[in-house]
This record gives sequence, C-alpha cells and structure tokens, in this order.
Amino acid sequence: MKPRDLAYIRIFDTTLRDGEQTPGVSLAIEEKLEIARQLDRLGVDVIEAGSPMSSEGEKKAVKAIAKAGLKAEICGLARTIRKDINAAIECDVNSVHTFISTSNVQMKHAIGLTPEQVLSATVDSVEYIKKHGLICEFSPMDATRSEMGFLKRVCKAVEEAGADRINIPDTVGVMTPLTMRKLIENLKTVVKVPISVHCHNDFGMAVANSLAGVEAGATQVHAAINGLGERAGNAALEEVVMALHLIYKRKTGINTRLLYGTSRLVFRLTGIPVQPNKAIVGENAFAHESGIHTRGVAEVPSTFEPIKPELVGRRRRLAVGKLAGTRGVKVDLEEVGIHPNEEQLNEIVKRVKELGDKGKIVTDVDLMTIASAVMGEVIEEEKIVDLRDLAVVTGIKVLPTASVKLVMDGKEYVAAETGVGPVDAAIKAIQKLTHSLVNVRISEYRLEALTGGSDAVAEVVVKVEDKDGNVVSARAAREDIVMASVEAMINAINKCLIKRQRQGK
Repeated sequence: MKPRDLAYIRIFDTTLRDGEQTPGVSLAIEEKLEIARQLDRLGVDVIEAGSPMSSEGEKKAVKAIAKAGLKAEICGLARTIRKDINAAIECDVNSVHTFISTSNVQMKHAIGLTPEQVLSATVDSVEYIKKHGLICEFSPMDATRSEMGFLKRVCKAVEEAGADRINIPDTVGVMTPLTMRKLIENLKTVVKVPISVHCHNDFGMAVANSLAGVEAGATQVHAAINGLGERAGNAALEEVVMALHLIYKRKTGINTRLLYGTSRLVFRLTGIPVQPNKAIVGENAFAHESGIHTRGVAEVPSTFEPIKPELVGRRRRLAVGKLAGTRGVKVDLEEVGIHPNEEQLNEIVKRVKELGDKGKIVTDVDLMTIASAVMGEVIEEEKIVDLRDLAVVTGIKVLPTASVKLVMDGKEYVAAETGVGPVDAAIKAIQKLTHSLVNVRISEYRLEALTGGSDAVAEVVVKVEDKDGNVVSARAAREDIVMASVEAMINAINKCLIKRQRQGK
C-alpha cells in the first residue's frame, strides 16, 4: 500500500470485475491480462481482477493477473462464504474484497438472511481473511438503502474483526452528492479505518457521488474505465481522476496521459463504444466547432478548455461544420501545411457550411478534399466560362440527359445532351457549348477521394487536352458526383483558355 497522505486518494479499479458485468462483455484470460497490465501502467492502486468463485476460467484469469508481477495490489471478490474466499485465496491475490447485503430489502429477498446472520457471516469472513495474512476490504452491499443503525453496527464489527478498509456501495445508484456526503460523515463517527466509495450511475450521478464521498473523508474511490459496469455502469475512472486532480487539487497515482489510450484499449477488447460527448475520453471531448470557440482556443486554449488535452493523452480538434468559423478552418488547414489565401479560405468555409446545413458531418478528409479542390480552381477574375445552372434526368427506362447553362463572355448559353450516364451527358453538353472557344477532349477522369457514407464528399479529377496539345488538370469536390464532375470540367476548360491566351492564341 502507498504511504498515507491526507491529500492522496487511492483508485480501486473495478473494470475487470464490475466492468465485465456490463451486459454483452465477456473477456478471455489473455484480454483480462492485457487490460490489467495497462491498468498497472496507468497507476491504479488496486486492480479488482475478478470473481474467482464464478467459474474456473475466471479463477485462472485472476491467478494469471496475480502472478504477472504487477505493482498494483491485486484483489479478488468473494461473498462472505468460505468457498468463495478460499477460491480467492487460491489465486494468490494480495487482498480479498468480501461483501454481503445489509439493506432490509436485499437481506429478505436476495440472500434470505436475518440481520444477526448477516452480522455473524461478516465477522467470520473478515477474521478468516485476516488469518490468511491478506488485506481485507469489506462492502455492506446496498449500504445506501440500509438502516443506519444496523449499517453502523456492521461497520464497527468488521473494523474490530480486523478489516483494513470499509467500502460503501451505492449499489443501485440512488444517492445524491448531499446524501452521500452526510452518510460518509456519519459513518466516520463510528469507524477509524479508511473508507472507500463504490457508486453506480443509475441516475447519472456516480462521479458526483464519489467526489462527495471524498469531500466527506473517503480516501479511496472504486471506478471503472469508460464507466463500465452493471446497468448504467460505475463511476468513470477518467472523470473521477481528472476532477480530483484539477478541481479538488488531490493526488492520485494515475499517469493521466495514459487515460485515453487505456480507454481505447478497453473499448477495443470489450466492444462497448464510448459515446462521442463522453467527458475526457469521448471523441468530441476536445473538439470545437462554433466560430467563437475555435477562435478562442486558437488564441488562448483556456478560453474554452478547462483541461489541457495533452494531460489525458489527447489532441485538440477544431471540428468543421455549419457552425465553423474562418479562424478554426484556417488553423485546421495550416496544421497540415495548407495555406489558402483569403478568397480561397472564404470559399472553403462557405462550402463547409453548405455541407453542414445539409446535415453532413464534415470529416478531416472532407475538409482536405474541399480545400484541395478550391485552391486548384481558377480565381473568379480569370474565369472565362462559368456554370449558371445544371439539370439532369436519369432512371431505369430513361435515357440519361443533362441540360447545362453556361455564361461565356457575359452571355448565357444553354445546351442539352444525352450520354451513357448523367456525368457523361453533362460533360458532353459542356463540350458542345465551349467547342467554339476551345476544343478539348478528356484524356483522364477519376474519383481521387471519396469519404465514407452515402452523403460522402467526392473529389473528381479530370485531365483535358486541346487541339494544340496543351494538357491541363483540374479538380472539384462536392457531395454530388455529377456536380463535382461538371465543376472539374469547367475548371479545366478555363485553365486551358487562360493558357492559350497567355500563349497569344
């Protein structure tokens, strides 16, 4: 055990025990061992490795973790039953976490014991664990719904029996920070051993209740990575730790820079995804989209960030969408070496907002594709041919047809053509209208980038050649492939015309 320090809060990790009780989670021995090693690197004080009495496989897993040479205290869970405790002892764990119900409803309907029988089993189990030279942590299950007089009596009895720690579980998550604080303060008047708290998240208050327990004098918190656990889960370790460090100015043994990596490992092995807006480890935890937010964090991160992302192994992300600001988009692009001029930047932001207004999530790939397309376009002042309107008709029994309206030398021209598909028809209509200005043929056409989803942003690249052998390439990016193809073709024609003008043709 680490030296007693009044500012130090021990972290008892239950990811591999209560966390594995998450519906749909079942870890193999190798997976539990991989998580245990990561938790040890993370710096938790106790790893509750599992419930050895539940199966032979679980017993082997707990024993493997106990034999892995980890720095953390390795703990096995056991009911106040000899065979359970023996199963844990046989795993060579450092400590046994033993528990029994103490609320009237659970004593009567869950275990069928009287209060006196509960008290007797509790004392006997604690004494038995201590006789084997192990650390003993005792939990009066459903403590927060137990009758206070009986709860105090049980806690006092286990202290006298030699328990090293008493853990107070809010088994069904019914406490509030105020009631949790009062409960711990009340218990501290009758026991002197360290008190721990184990809070469930049924009303979304597991972290708040755990911190309230610390405020009242608890020196250890049970928590699970990503808040895994029965029903709505346990207190999320990453949230508890960062609140302790940054809000309460308390110490833990956690290397916070490993929090995100640990979260990702647990997600990968359990298959339980982390909600995007989850504090600390959610993908959006350090993402900013609103213009005023992105401008603020680009200047001084603390304007809208209470936690430095690097502290938890993260990076800041300035997301783009309909709320995007010019400054945020510019910073995002400059981070990858793209430096648009003011006119190009405004056009990039405009297109990003257009996508956002359509409900499209604009990814980093989308942004790069849009920027690449915009910065490859002919600037407005040099455009000789400009698109005014486009309409396409296609179907199972309909010949693909496209109608294109272009502006050339200030005048509007319209043409319609058919083709093997809407893209072919649209490009033929453009060639028909621009033939008198420049006769080009497409030597190459390809989709160079296509981001995920049915509303993906497509980047079209075309290479055209005129009758004099001039070859130019152009690109465009839109969520509509036909529109991207038309814009790329018009960009290519404009580049070709500008090139010919500069050659004096």
